[in-house]
Amino acid sequence: MKCMKKIGLLLVAVVCAVIAQAADYPYLVFTNTAGTTTALTVSNMTLTVNGSELSVTNAEGTQAFTLTDLAEMQFSKDGSVTAIENVIDGEKAVEVYSVTGVGLGSFSNLHEAAAVLPAGAYVMKQGGKSQTVVVR
Repeated sequence: MKCMKKIGLLLVAVVCAVIAQAADYPYLVFTNTAGTTTALTVSNMTLTVNGSELSVTNAEGTQAFTLTDLAEMQFSKDGSVTAIENVIDGEKAVEVYSVTGVGLGSFSNLHEAAAVLPAGAYVMKQGGKSQTVVVR
């Protein structure tokens, strides 16, 4: 149960960390493990985690998702899902931050960082680009 809460809190933290960068994206698209997608407008959106359930409320109403059934979520300009492009070059130096913005160090490449970081989600910065990376 604690693991589900941690996953839920991490999920909310990641969304909050990128919400400021998502101003040009009016939809948040949820994809479940079966591949079904649900696009919700981000207007007046709030996310709430209760146990193993994520409740998403927006101007149109509330939608509930079971955390273990969620495969991914991403912002979208038109409500469709597109492939996520890697913006970080795995062979170049990266700066690593927690999803809350705390600096965790600089590494000579993404692989070196992944080898020493505990499992979790991190923001990797390289030049003027950043990307959220999950270390397992």
